[in-house]
Amino acid sequence: MPGPALHVSATISCPHGASVSAVSSNTRVKVSGMAVTTVSDTFTISGCPFQVPAGPSTKPQPCLRVQWTVPATRVTVGGQPVLLSTSSGLCLTAESIPQGAPLVTNTQTRVTAT
Repeated sequence: MPGPALHVSATISCPHGASVSAVSSNTRVKVSGMAVTTVSDTFTISGCPFQVPAGPSTKPQPCLRVQWTVPATRVTVGGQPVLLSTSSGLCLTAESIPQGAPLVTNTQTRVTAT
């Protein structure tokens, strides 16, 4: 599905409201002055408050990273598919337990890809 290309300063959060930070290996292609992100880039999550019940107490299960599953199909940067605001992904814990989809709330709107 077409959508605006994500860049490193896009506002992304986990389902529990924690911020997602992108670190891109792309240094050549930019939108709005920021590097475009690809499926191979690193997306880390900090400050996720999620916990699960574990007996009489709780066990922290914070989201720590995003694994993107459906990037752009027709646009690549350095041979890697570009990520879009409509791309699908999963927020994962340290044990790789899926916690839900990342939420993209703000990105550039000038460049759209498929």
